[in-house]
Amino acid sequence: MDIQMILVLVILAVTILLLIFEILRIDLIALICMLALGWTGILTVQETFSGFSSTAVIAMISVMILSRGITHSGIMDHLVTLIIRLSSTNKRKIIALVSAITGFLSAFIQNIGAAALFLPPVLNISKKQRIPASELIMPLGFSAILGGTLTMVASGPLILTNDLLKNAGLDPFGIFAVTPVGVCLLLSGILLFFFFGKWLLPKGIASQQGIISQNKLIDTWHLPHTICYYKIHASSPLIDQTPEMSGIWDKFGLNILALTGKEKVEYAPWRNTRFCDGQQLALLGDRNDIKRFAEKYDLKKEESSFMNNLEDPHCAGFVEVVIPSQSSLIDQSIRDISFRKQYAVEPVLYFSQGEQITGNFSDRRIRSGDTLVLYGIWDRMIQIKKSNDFVMLTPFEAEEKRRNKPWIALFSFIAAISLAIAGLPLGLSLFSGALVMVLTGVLKIEEAYRAIEWKVVFLIAGLIPLGLAMQKTGTAAYLAEHLMLLFQGAHPLLIITAIAVLSSIFSLFMSNVASTVVLAPLVIGMAHLAGLDPRPLVLLTAVCAANSFILPTHQVNALLITPGGYKNKDYLKAGGFMSLVFLAIVITIFYLFYI
Repeated sequence: MDIQMILVLVILAVTILLLIFEILRIDLIALICMLALGWTGILTVQETFSGFSSTAVIAMISVMILSRGITHSGIMDHLVTLIIRLSSTNKRKIIALVSAITGFLSAFIQNIGAAALFLPPVLNISKKQRIPASELIMPLGFSAILGGTLTMVASGPLILTNDLLKNAGLDPFGIFAVTPVGVCLLLSGILLFFFFGKWLLPKGIASQQGIISQNKLIDTWHLPHTICYYKIHASSPLIDQTPEMSGIWDKFGLNILALTGKEKVEYAPWRNTRFCDGQQLALLGDRNDIKRFAEKYDLKKEESSFMNNLEDPHCAGFVEVVIPSQSSLIDQSIRDISFRKQYAVEPVLYFSQGEQITGNFSDRRIRSGDTLVLYGIWDRMIQIKKSNDFVMLTPFEAEEKRRNKPWIALFSFIAAISLAIAGLPLGLSLFSGALVMVLTGVLKIEEAYRAIEWKVVFLIAGLIPLGLAMQKTGTAAYLAEHLMLLFQGAHPLLIITAIAVLSSIFSLFMSNVASTVVLAPLVIGMAHLAGLDPRPLVLLTAVCAANSFILPTHQVNALLITPGGYKNKDYLKAGGFMSLVFLAIVITIFYLFYI
């Protein structure tokens, strides 16, 4: 063993310790590792920074942009609704259903593409069902990785396996040769989190930022926050009246948040809207005032409504806005600008020159510095937030959905994945799809830049040179060869175990393709010495290259670490159990049915 091998092993050991004990951020650890390889002379300058131009990094950046485009288009909202309906809002069923679909798709598309496709709907489900994202995202990622073992075209190592066998003069495998193992692995991942997710997954907290912000606003302005639903019947005197004619603002101090009929909702109905038989009203105000209004107009109370998203702080709420000096609304009134008709949000309170006004302030002239408190769904608040006529003081989480281009977004994503499946370079295919989204207006270029999670990019780019150094200096081959010698002549079960564990370890710090390339020739040689068929052992090596769960160094895990809010210890815990289950299944199946 020469000095360069020793240096690589020292850098590898230090990197592992830093990652396990989380002494620094993972991206900083990766960069330190990268620079250490350069300063020690193990890698040239070009090799040191080669990670930034690697296909893995370009693919990672691309899927982040593609994922953001899918989110903005709203195309996955229908899938979210379907998943929630099929799972009956049960968290364990949601995890199982999303994992199964993601794993199945990973059999035919790149696992990072499958994970990116399902990340937006999973985050949406997390918000709607108030389930911590950390309890949904890790099972999604693990299933995407496990699904890559379902067919011989599902991952780089399995695709490479047949080429390696051909080069060694051995017969290649059929496309479904690995499917029995892949099905067992995917099912094991789904069942692991279905039954034991309560103990394995990090106990995240559903986002409370919006709730805290709303409570603070309600307390500051003493805002009404009771929402009741009523239905207009044929005998109601409210029929054919308008909100202004009904006196709902002047006489009752109430606000109509929404008006509906035939499953279509009109948020903040215009003052000239006519009430009709069968409509439902969502009323905001003091409970006693709401009761008086309902009694006068003979309204029937509805205990539930499909407008109840108005009560969900992830979907709707109060915002505070200030009129800036350059606003075009100055000297106009709410009535003049048809505020409700234009913005579809309800003005609840007006504050001007020290005076706080509720009820009907439609004719109040707007002045610079005046404050308005509005209520509405976040999707409608985006227009106000973007307008130069208002300064938004209340933060809220909502993204503009350009629903006029959902099919362009979906086509861009599918086309990019299809090109990769067809054999074109992954980075080139995915980056082209991302660019199409920008050129077609699904995303603005600024939004594409904001979609990139640089922490993940630097993590992957920083660790890629470590794998390169292990190959270049011969460290990987040296370790593999000497470890293999320990099991020469051993029982086939021990040989299978050794290959499975070694491939799993290598895949944590090298690309899974690189680890397969390094180990395959050694595995073939050992098989000949032991009198075993080398074909299944090479296949075993490729399958175990997917056993990369203990650290977030796999591309899929790296992509999901930020949206899931995970730490390295979370992967050590859940990934450790998954890795043990993975090894137990693979070793058993290969020993009983493949060798």
